[in-house]
Amino acid sequence: MSVAGVIVDSQGRALLIKRRDNGHWEPPGGVVEAGETLPDALQREVLEETGIKIALPATLTGVYKNMTGLIVSLVFRCQAIEGQPTTGDETKALRWVTRDEAAELADEAYAIRVLDALDAVSPAAVRAHDGVKLI
Repeated sequence: MSVAGVIVDSQGRALLIKRRDNGHWEPPGGVVEAGETLPDALQREVLEETGIKIALPATLTGVYKNMTGLIVSLVFRCQAIEGQPTTGDETKALRWVTRDEAAELADEAYAIRVLDALDAVSPAAVRAHDGVKLI
């Protein structure tokens, strides 16, 4: 299981990271460790990949299953409470993006997570994908 956080700024833009391992643009996030709560994992992953501490609780905006990789990801809309966007061991670049820019930069399976979070859909979206495209 993984978590990801879509940090939204006062202009309605989302923060995306460019991953060092594959060069893809995505919301920051990663695998929930054994014994770790979901909120703790979300806060840790976002901080590790962006240098930003987020407020908790965050709003769940979607549940996404990678049908090929068999991974379920919970995505949350987040608010930054301290820190400045910085790259790190896992992050090659960071960028504040609009809805259109998210759709251009990220694969469909990841762009939809950002769009769902920006829309703050309620109830949370539940979607499936193959790692790139929605199914």
